[in-house]
Amino acid sequence: MSELFGIKGKLGFGCMRLPMAGDAVDTAEFSRLVDLFMESGFNYFDTARGYLGGKSETALRTCLTSRYPRDSYVLTNKLSHNFFSTNADIRPYFESQLAACGVDYFDIYLMHAQDRSLYEKYKKHHAYETALAFRDEGRIKHFGISFHDDAATLRRILTDYPEIEVVQLQFNYLDYEDPSVQGRLCYEVCREFGKPVLVMEPVKGGRLVKDLPDEAKAVFDALGAGSYASFAIRFAAGFEGVVSVLSGMGSAEMVRDNVAYMKDFQPLDAREREAVAQVTALLRTQDLIPCTACRYCTEVCPVGLPIPEILSAVNSMRICNSWNAKHYYTAFTSNAPKASACIGCGKCESACPQHLGIRAHLNEAVTAFEK
Repeated sequence: MSELFGIKGKLGFGCMRLPMAGDAVDTAEFSRLVDLFMESGFNYFDTARGYLGGKSETALRTCLTSRYPRDSYVLTNKLSHNFFSTNADIRPYFESQLAACGVDYFDIYLMHAQDRSLYEKYKKHHAYETALAFRDEGRIKHFGISFHDDAATLRRILTDYPEIEVVQLQFNYLDYEDPSVQGRLCYEVCREFGKPVLVMEPVKGGRLVKDLPDEAKAVFDALGAGSYASFAIRFAAGFEGVVSVLSGMGSAEMVRDNVAYMKDFQPLDAREREAVAQVTALLRTQDLIPCTACRYCTEVCPVGLPIPEILSAVNSMRICNSWNAKHYYTAFTSNAPKASACIGCGKCESACPQHLGIRAHLNEAVTAFEK
């Protein structure tokens, strides 16, 4: 089992989705899940203030930190952008997180959801430097980022802050070659800089489990054993440098399933990798815009629209209609015109070797991401 940062095993408990009783966390059930997880030899938990409107942090205090010795678990929290406006806000916010979780320090503290736009805010308010001061004070043990943007932006951040110890990436088989998420490219940047990886969204918020089409399920079913989640989580966990793969577990059944194949973790074998490749191909043929990102369109666009990036976000929405697609659209257009800036001149369509109806696709982006 892995021991980097004190993390045991390659399975982490993501606390963004917890068992609920109405609007409140079902603490009795969550305590039971924590016990199952810990008894199986795992100890890594991940939270943030915005998860469940702050209820994730306090549920961890009730169900984990008040019930287990501090050195028996590893806890990650994050500095989220919507909870500070100036540098002076950061320290009181951090102290409130410690209190909410019932701990004196965090094992890992991440700059949350970094992209090219948010990074500028964190730099302006010296957030990275403040977090590093927390590390010097012993209030956090390790410092890192969670990341949602392209490989070039990740490279910039890791170059600017070599003190970063770990990167949390969205990483799964569907996003591995996705032109918007750039899972493979971002992972390769982490390897180049020698940064260990924590994996988030290995099943894309459950969409690689509950939203698989029947033909994709049939490919996995033909293997004879293994849950749909197991193939996604083991895919991510099998990469060198991956320390832990987060799974949001809301039931005892999910915990038992995950620990069963992760306790004595084995990477996907050749037959399983081929099945994953088949499922990925199936998912990527579902009514997608066949943009090749040749960028001929951007060379003639008088507005300067990042057309291939916008179309990749539309494709991501079509495959898995989740918050991820809008997040990447926002990142791509943070320093560039949005789809609504299109003046309808049609020059992009004349230049497109694929003869795509780009203007209609841009309108789809406006409807999906701007309204």
